[in-house]
Amino acid sequence: MTAPNENEHASVASVTGSATGDEGPLADRPVSTAQIVVSWGEGSAPSVPSVDNESVAGDDDSAIGGMSVVTSTQSLRSSIYEDVEENGRTYHRFKQGKYPLPNDEKEQERLDLQHALFGVTLEGKLHLAPIKHSLQNVLDIATGTGIWAIEFAQQFPSARVLGTDLSAIQPLYVPPNCRFEIDDAEDEWIFSDKFDYIHGRALLTCFKDPRSVLREAFKALEPGGYLELQDGTFPFQYIDGVPRDSHLYKWNEIVVTGAAKSGRPWTNAQHYKEWMEEIGFVDVVEKNFYWPTNAWPKGEYFKKVAAYWQADFLNGIEGISLKVMTAMGWELEEIQVFIAEVRKDVKDVNIKAYLPINVVYGRRPGLNEVG
Repeated sequence: MTAPNENEHASVASVTGSATGDEGPLADRPVSTAQIVVSWGEGSAPSVPSVDNESVAGDDDSAIGGMSVVTSTQSLRSSIYEDVEENGRTYHRFKQGKYPLPNDEKEQERLDLQHALFGVTLEGKLHLAPIKHSLQNVLDIATGTGIWAIEFAQQFPSARVLGTDLSAIQPLYVPPNCRFEIDDAEDEWIFSDKFDYIHGRALLTCFKDPRSVLREAFKALEPGGYLELQDGTFPFQYIDGVPRDSHLYKWNEIVVTGAAKSGRPWTNAQHYKEWMEEIGFVDVVEKNFYWPTNAWPKGEYFKKVAAYWQADFLNGIEGISLKVMTAMGWELEEIQVFIAEVRKDVKDVNIKAYLPINVVYGRRPGLNEVG
Protein backbone atom coordinates (compact mmCIF):
# COMPACT_ATOMS: atom_id res chain seq x y z
CA MET A 1 0.00 0.00 0.00
CA THR A 2 1.07 3.58 -0.52
CA ALA A 3 0.87 6.61 1.67
CA PRO A 4 -2.52 8.32 1.64
CA ASN A 5 -3.17 11.43 -0.37
CA GLU A 6 -5.40 14.28 0.80
CA ASN A 7 -8.56 12.67 -0.50
CA GLU A 8 -7.88 9.29 1.12
CA HIS A 9 -7.04 10.42 4.63
CA ALA A 10 -6.77 14.07 5.50
CA SER A 11 -6.38 15.40 9.00
CA VAL A 12 -6.82 19.14 9.10
CA ALA A 13 -6.48 21.63 11.87
CA SER A 14 -6.21 25.26 10.85
CA VAL A 15 -6.54 28.56 12.65
CA THR A 16 -8.69 31.28 11.16
CA GLY A 17 -9.47 34.82 12.12
CA SER A 18 -13.21 34.43 12.54
CA ALA A 19 -15.48 32.63 14.98
CA THR A 20 -16.95 29.36 13.75
CA GLY A 21 -19.35 28.43 16.54
CA ASP A 22 -19.25 25.28 18.63
CA GLU A 23 -18.39 22.84 15.88
CA GLY A 24 -17.27 25.04 13.00
CA PRO A 25 -17.38 24.52 9.23
CA LEU A 26 -15.26 21.91 7.53
CA ALA A 27 -12.03 23.17 6.01
CA ASP A 28 -10.99 22.24 2.50
CA ARG A 29 -7.22 22.44 2.87
CA PRO A 30 -4.96 20.55 5.29
CA VAL A 31 -2.50 22.36 7.53
CA SER A 32 0.66 20.57 8.64
CA THR A 33 1.71 20.32 12.26
CA ALA A 34 4.67 22.56 11.53
CA GLN A 35 2.32 25.37 10.52
CA ILE A 36 0.57 25.41 13.90
CA VAL A 37 3.65 25.42 16.15
CA VAL A 38 4.00 28.22 18.67
CA SER A 39 6.72 28.02 21.32
CA TRP A 40 5.88 28.25 25.03
CA GLY A 41 9.25 29.99 25.56
CA GLU A 42 12.14 28.82 27.71
CA GLY A 43 12.41 25.50 29.52
CA SER A 44 11.56 21.91 28.65
CA ALA A 45 7.86 22.45 29.42
CA PRO A 46 5.60 25.47 29.97
CA SER A 47 4.82 26.95 33.37
CA VAL A 48 1.25 27.22 34.68
CA PRO A 49 -0.49 29.87 32.53
CA SER A 50 -0.98 33.34 33.96
CA VAL A 51 -4.05 35.52 33.44
CA ASP A 52 -4.13 37.93 30.51
CA ASN A 53 -5.87 40.97 31.98
CA GLU A 54 -5.71 42.75 28.65
CA SER A 55 -7.78 40.18 26.77
CA VAL A 56 -10.71 41.80 24.98
CA ALA A 57 -12.64 38.64 24.11
CA GLY A 58 -16.24 38.65 25.32
CA ASP A 59 -17.75 36.01 27.58
CA ASP A 60 -19.53 34.35 24.67
CA ASP A 61 -16.83 34.88 22.04
CA SER A 62 -16.02 31.53 20.45
CA ALA A 63 -12.83 32.94 18.90
CA ILE A 64 -9.82 32.95 21.19
CA GLY A 65 -7.46 35.86 20.84
CA GLY A 66 -8.74 36.31 17.28
CA MET A 67 -8.32 32.59 16.56
CA SER A 68 -10.71 29.70 16.12
CA VAL A 69 -10.28 26.16 14.86
CA VAL A 70 -11.87 24.48 11.87
CA THR A 71 -11.34 20.83 11.04
CA SER A 72 -11.89 18.42 8.21
CA THR A 73 -11.24 14.71 8.03
CA GLN A 74 -11.90 12.08 5.39
CA SER A 75 -11.12 8.48 6.27
CA LEU A 76 -11.95 5.13 4.70
CA ARG A 77 -13.63 3.08 7.40
CA SER A 78 -13.13 -0.65 7.71
CA SER A 79 -16.19 -2.89 7.70
CA ILE A 80 -14.58 -5.53 9.94
CA TYR A 81 -17.00 -4.86 12.77
CA GLU A 82 -20.45 -3.34 12.77
CA ASP A 83 -21.19 -0.51 15.18
CA VAL A 84 -23.73 -0.29 17.99
CA GLU A 85 -26.06 2.72 17.95
CA GLU A 86 -27.22 4.40 21.14
CA ASN A 87 -28.70 7.86 21.71
CA GLY A 88 -27.96 8.82 18.12
CA ARG A 89 -24.22 7.94 18.40
CA THR A 90 -22.38 4.79 17.36
CA TYR A 91 -20.01 2.71 19.52
CA HIS A 92 -17.65 -0.23 18.99
CA ARG A 93 -19.20 -3.72 18.82
CA PHE A 94 -15.99 -5.67 19.54
CA LYS A 95 -16.03 -6.07 23.34
CA GLN A 96 -19.12 -3.88 23.36
CA GLY A 97 -19.36 -1.40 26.22
CA LYS A 98 -15.71 -1.40 27.33
CA TYR A 99 -14.95 2.07 25.97
CA PRO A 100 -17.47 4.83 26.82
CA LEU A 101 -16.90 7.24 23.94
CA PRO A 102 -18.48 6.99 20.46
CA ASN A 103 -16.60 5.99 17.31
CA ASP A 104 -18.78 7.74 14.71
CA GLU A 105 -17.69 10.31 12.12
CA LYS A 106 -18.25 13.21 14.52
CA GLU A 107 -15.96 11.59 17.10
CA GLN A 108 -13.37 10.76 14.46
CA GLU A 109 -13.29 14.43 13.47
CA ARG A 110 -12.72 15.29 17.12
CA LEU A 111 -9.95 12.72 17.52
CA ASP A 112 -8.05 14.18 14.59
CA LEU A 113 -8.56 17.66 16.02
CA GLN A 114 -7.22 16.33 19.33
CA HIS A 115 -4.15 15.12 17.44
CA ALA A 116 -3.58 18.68 16.25
CA LEU A 117 -4.08 19.91 19.82
CA PHE A 118 -1.30 17.62 21.05
CA GLY A 119 0.85 18.90 18.19
CA VAL A 120 0.35 22.51 19.28
CA THR A 121 0.95 21.54 22.91
CA LEU A 122 4.23 19.74 22.18
CA GLU A 123 5.51 22.28 19.64
CA GLY A 124 4.95 19.92 16.72
CA LYS A 125 6.58 16.85 18.27
CA LEU A 126 4.96 13.40 18.10
CA HIS A 127 7.00 12.24 21.09
CA LEU A 128 9.21 13.57 23.87
CA ALA A 129 11.04 10.36 24.77
CA PRO A 130 14.69 10.34 23.53
CA ILE A 131 14.15 7.53 21.03
CA LYS A 132 16.60 6.64 18.27
CA HIS A 133 15.76 7.15 14.62
CA SER A 134 16.73 3.53 13.90
CA LEU A 135 13.61 2.10 15.57
CA GLN A 136 12.44 -1.27 14.26
CA ASN A 137 9.07 -1.99 15.92
CA VAL A 138 6.65 0.59 17.34
CA LEU A 139 3.25 0.11 18.99
CA ASP A 140 0.50 2.71 19.37
CA ILE A 141 -2.18 1.49 21.80
CA ALA A 142 -5.74 2.89 21.56
CA THR A 143 -4.74 4.36 18.21
CA GLY A 144 -8.20 5.81 17.43
CA THR A 145 -8.24 7.03 13.82
CA GLY A 146 -4.59 6.01 13.50
CA ILE A 147 -3.38 9.49 12.65
CA TRP A 148 -0.48 9.44 15.14
CA ALA A 149 0.68 6.03 13.89
CA ILE A 150 0.51 7.17 10.26
CA GLU A 151 2.49 10.35 10.88
CA PHE A 152 5.04 8.48 13.01
CA ALA A 153 5.47 5.88 10.26
CA GLN A 154 6.13 8.68 7.79
CA GLN A 155 8.72 10.28 10.08
CA PHE A 156 10.42 6.93 10.84
CA PRO A 157 10.37 5.01 7.53
CA SER A 158 12.62 2.24 8.88
CA ALA A 159 10.17 1.44 11.69
CA ARG A 160 7.25 -1.00 11.50
CA VAL A 161 4.38 0.78 13.22
CA LEU A 162 1.38 -1.10 14.60
CA GLY A 163 -1.73 0.66 15.89
CA THR A 164 -4.35 -1.22 17.95
CA ASP A 165 -7.86 -0.24 18.97
CA LEU A 166 -11.29 -1.64 19.81
CA SER A 167 -12.82 0.20 16.82
CA ALA A 168 -12.02 -0.40 13.15
CA ILE A 169 -12.08 3.27 12.19
CA GLN A 170 -8.59 3.57 10.70
CA PRO A 171 -8.03 4.37 7.01
CA LEU A 172 -7.38 1.59 4.52
CA TYR A 173 -4.62 3.43 2.66
CA VAL A 174 -1.60 3.96 4.90
CA PRO A 175 2.19 4.07 4.61
CA PRO A 176 3.67 0.65 3.77
CA ASN A 177 5.34 0.47 7.20
CA CYS A 178 2.09 1.07 9.12
CA ARG A 179 -0.73 -1.36 9.91
CA PHE A 180 -3.67 -1.65 12.29
CA GLU A 181 -5.25 -4.46 14.32
CA ILE A 182 -8.39 -4.70 16.39
CA ASP A 183 -7.20 -5.54 19.87
CA ASP A 184 -7.90 -4.89 23.55
CA ALA A 185 -4.87 -3.51 25.39
CA GLU A 186 -6.30 -4.83 28.68
CA ASP A 187 -5.92 -8.43 27.47
CA GLU A 188 -2.63 -10.31 27.78
CA TRP A 189 -0.26 -9.04 25.10
CA ILE A 190 0.77 -11.84 22.70
CA PHE A 191 2.60 -9.88 20.00
CA SER A 192 5.18 -11.91 18.10
CA ASP A 193 7.77 -9.12 18.21
CA LYS A 194 9.18 -6.96 20.99
CA PHE A 195 8.89 -3.19 20.57
CA ASP A 196 11.51 -0.44 20.69
CA TYR A 197 8.90 2.20 21.50
CA ILE A 198 5.31 2.04 22.77
CA HIS A 199 3.06 5.09 22.67
CA GLY A 200 -0.30 5.77 24.28
CA ARG A 201 -2.26 9.01 24.26
CA ALA A 202 -5.54 10.21 25.77
CA LEU A 203 -6.07 6.92 27.59
CA LEU A 204 -7.82 8.34 30.66
CA THR A 205 -11.22 6.86 29.74
CA CYS A 206 -9.88 3.52 28.52
CA PHE A 207 -8.79 1.19 31.29
CA LYS A 208 -10.06 -0.31 34.53
CA ASP A 209 -6.53 -1.33 35.54
CA PRO A 210 -3.94 0.94 33.89
CA ARG A 211 -1.13 -0.61 35.92
CA SER A 212 -1.74 -3.99 34.26
CA VAL A 213 -1.46 -2.29 30.86
CA LEU A 214 1.82 -0.69 31.92
CA ARG A 215 3.12 -4.08 33.07
CA GLU A 216 2.23 -5.63 29.72
CA ALA A 217 3.99 -2.74 27.97
CA PHE A 218 7.11 -3.30 30.08
CA LYS A 219 7.19 -6.99 29.13
CA ALA A 220 6.58 -6.17 25.45
CA LEU A 221 9.51 -3.74 25.19
CA GLU A 222 12.98 -4.62 24.02
CA PRO A 223 15.64 -3.93 26.68
CA GLY A 224 16.35 -0.22 26.37
CA GLY A 225 12.96 0.47 24.75
CA TYR A 226 10.73 3.36 25.81
CA LEU A 227 7.09 3.68 26.87
CA GLU A 228 5.53 7.15 26.53
CA LEU A 229 2.09 8.21 27.77
CA GLN A 230 0.45 11.54 27.00
CA ASP A 231 -2.73 12.12 28.97
CA GLY A 232 -4.97 14.53 30.86
CA THR A 233 -6.01 14.41 34.50
CA PHE A 234 -9.55 15.38 35.51
CA PRO A 235 -11.05 17.42 37.10
CA PHE A 236 -10.22 20.84 35.64
CA GLN A 237 -8.08 23.20 37.71
CA TYR A 238 -8.73 26.91 38.14
CA ILE A 239 -6.91 30.22 38.51
CA ASP A 240 -8.36 33.03 40.69
CA GLY A 241 -10.80 30.87 42.63
CA VAL A 242 -12.93 27.79 42.05
CA PRO A 243 -16.29 28.65 40.36
CA ARG A 244 -18.36 26.17 42.37
CA ASP A 245 -21.67 27.59 41.13
CA SER A 246 -20.74 27.20 37.46
CA HIS A 247 -22.05 24.41 35.26
CA LEU A 248 -18.47 23.66 34.21
CA TYR A 249 -17.42 22.92 37.78
CA LYS A 250 -20.55 20.84 38.39
CA TRP A 251 -20.01 18.89 35.16
CA ASN A 252 -16.47 18.03 36.23
CA GLU A 253 -17.71 16.77 39.58
CA ILE A 254 -20.43 14.67 37.94
CA VAL A 255 -18.27 12.99 35.30
CA VAL A 256 -15.32 12.37 37.63
CA THR A 257 -17.65 10.75 40.16
CA GLY A 258 -19.42 8.74 37.47
CA ALA A 259 -16.18 7.55 35.88
CA ALA A 260 -14.88 6.40 39.26
CA LYS A 261 -18.12 4.50 39.92
CA SER A 262 -17.81 2.80 36.53
CA GLY A 263 -14.36 1.52 37.52
CA ARG A 264 -12.50 3.67 34.98
CA PRO A 265 -11.32 6.76 36.90
CA TRP A 266 -10.33 9.81 34.86
CA THR A 267 -7.67 10.70 37.45
CA ASN A 268 -5.02 8.09 36.64
CA ALA A 269 -2.49 10.10 34.62
CA GLN A 270 -1.10 11.76 37.73
CA HIS A 271 0.04 8.30 38.90
CA TYR A 272 1.75 7.14 35.70
CA LYS A 273 5.28 8.10 36.80
CA GLU A 274 4.94 6.35 40.18
CA TRP A 275 3.44 3.20 38.62
CA MET A 276 6.10 3.01 35.92
CA GLU A 277 8.89 3.26 38.48
CA GLU A 278 7.25 0.55 40.61
CA ILE A 279 7.03 -1.76 37.59
CA GLY A 280 10.72 -1.37 36.82
CA PHE A 281 11.07 1.44 34.29
CA VAL A 282 14.15 3.62 34.72
CA ASP A 283 14.95 7.21 33.73
CA VAL A 284 11.26 8.02 34.12
CA VAL A 285 10.51 11.66 33.24
CA GLU A 286 7.27 13.56 33.74
CA LYS A 287 6.54 16.88 32.04
CA ASN A 288 3.43 18.93 32.75
CA PHE A 289 1.41 20.92 30.23
CA TYR A 290 -1.82 22.92 30.46
CA TRP A 291 -4.91 23.27 28.27
CA PRO A 292 -6.80 26.51 29.08
CA THR A 293 -10.47 26.57 28.14
CA ASN A 294 -10.51 30.04 26.59
CA ALA A 295 -8.59 33.30 26.06
CA TRP A 296 -7.85 34.03 29.73
CA PRO A 297 -4.09 33.20 29.74
CA LYS A 298 -1.24 35.41 28.57
CA GLY A 299 0.89 34.61 25.57
CA GLU A 300 0.45 33.39 22.01
CA TYR A 301 1.35 29.81 22.92
CA PHE A 302 -1.42 29.42 25.52
CA LYS A 303 -3.97 31.25 23.38
CA LYS A 304 -3.33 28.88 20.50
CA VAL A 305 -3.50 25.84 22.79
CA ALA A 306 -6.75 27.24 24.22
CA ALA A 307 -8.23 27.69 20.73
CA TYR A 308 -7.65 24.04 19.91
CA TRP A 309 -8.69 22.71 23.32
CA GLN A 310 -11.90 24.74 23.33
CA ALA A 311 -12.85 23.44 19.88
CA ASP A 312 -11.94 19.88 20.90
CA PHE A 313 -13.95 20.09 24.10
CA LEU A 314 -17.01 21.74 22.56
CA ASN A 315 -17.11 19.08 19.86
CA GLY A 316 -16.52 16.25 22.30
CA ILE A 317 -18.50 17.08 25.44
CA GLU A 318 -21.62 15.24 24.32
CA GLY A 319 -19.72 12.05 23.52
CA ILE A 320 -17.70 12.33 26.72
CA SER A 321 -20.82 12.83 28.84
CA LEU A 322 -23.45 10.45 27.46
CA LYS A 323 -22.35 7.07 28.82
CA VAL A 324 -21.16 8.38 32.18
CA MET A 325 -24.20 10.56 32.90
CA THR A 326 -26.84 8.09 31.67
CA ALA A 327 -25.26 5.48 33.94
CA MET A 328 -25.87 7.92 36.80
CA GLY A 329 -29.57 8.21 35.95
CA TRP A 330 -29.62 11.25 33.68
CA GLU A 331 -32.02 11.31 30.73
CA LEU A 332 -30.73 12.26 27.28
CA GLU A 333 -32.70 15.51 27.19
CA GLU A 334 -31.42 16.49 30.65
CA ILE A 335 -27.85 15.90 29.55
CA GLN A 336 -28.24 17.99 26.42
CA VAL A 337 -29.72 20.93 28.33
CA PHE A 338 -27.02 20.73 30.99
CA ILE A 339 -24.06 20.53 28.62
CA ALA A 340 -25.43 23.50 26.67
CA GLU A 341 -24.79 25.53 29.83
CA VAL A 342 -21.35 23.95 30.24
CA ARG A 343 -20.47 25.08 26.72
CA LYS A 344 -21.30 28.67 27.71
CA ASP A 345 -19.00 28.43 30.73
CA VAL A 346 -16.16 27.10 28.58
CA LYS A 347 -16.30 30.33 26.54
CA ASP A 348 -16.58 32.59 29.59
CA VAL A 349 -13.20 34.28 30.14
CA ASN A 350 -14.21 35.01 33.73
CA ILE A 351 -13.91 31.25 34.40
CA LYS A 352 -10.18 30.64 34.26
CA ALA A 353 -10.05 26.87 33.92
CA TYR A 354 -7.49 24.47 32.49
CA LEU A 355 -6.97 20.73 32.13
CA PRO A 356 -3.61 19.44 33.43
CA ILE A 357 -1.72 17.30 30.89
CA ASN A 358 0.92 14.77 31.92
CA VAL A 359 3.54 13.45 29.51
CA VAL A 360 5.48 10.59 31.09
CA TYR A 361 8.13 8.41 29.51
CA GLY A 362 10.49 5.77 30.83
CA ARG A 363 12.88 3.09 29.65
CA ARG A 364 13.04 -0.63 30.19
CA PRO A 365 16.54 -1.32 31.55
CA GLY A 366 19.10 -2.68 29.11
CA LEU A 367 20.51 -6.16 29.49
CA ASN A 368 23.68 -4.82 31.08
CA GLU A 369 21.59 -2.95 33.68
CA VAL A 370 19.70 -5.97 34.98
CA GLY A 371 21.07 -7.09 38.35
